Amino acid sequence: MDWTRYRFRSLWALPAPPARVYDALERAEDYPRWWRQVREVNQVDAATGVIRVRSLLPYDLTFTAREVRRDAAAGVLEIAMTGDIDGWARWTVTAAGSGTLARYEQVVQVNKPLLRRFAVPGRPVFRLNHRLMMRAGRRGLAAYLEAV
Repeated sequence: MDWTRYRFRSLWALPAPPARVYDALERAEDYPRWWRQVREVNQVDAATGVIRVRSLLPYDLTFTAREVRRDAAAGVLEIAMTGDIDGWARWTVTAAGSGTLARYEQVVQVNKPLLRRFAVPGRPVFRLNHRLMMRAGRRGLAAYLEAV
C-alpha cells in the first residue's frame, strides 16, 4: 500500500436547486467566502488557479488546479492538481428531491515532505482532518446558498 495516496468521497445534501449549487461550485475564486478552510484562490488564467487550503491541523497545502472538465448539462466539474498534492478532484451535482446532492471525489498523492514523513502514523489524523474540512465546506455552502 502506498501510504501517501488518498481517495476521498463526500456527499453533500444541499437545500438548493442543482443549477444554483453548480454555479457556486464552478466559481472557485469565491470558495474562501463560504469555505473557511480554502484560504486563497489566485486565478492564473481562465482554466488554472493556485489554491491554498488549511483545515484543523497546522499545515497548509498549496496546489495548482487546472480545469479538466466543466459540463453544466451533466453537472460535472473536474480539476487536475499539482503541487503539495498531485491528482484530481471532481464534483458531480444532481437533483435530489427538492434539493441537490453534490458528490465530491478526490484521488491524490501527497508530495508535501512533512506529510510524507508522517504518512503511516498520521494517516488516520490526515483523513479526519479532510473529513472536518469537507463537513465545514458543506455547512458553509449551505449557508451561502441561503444568503444569496
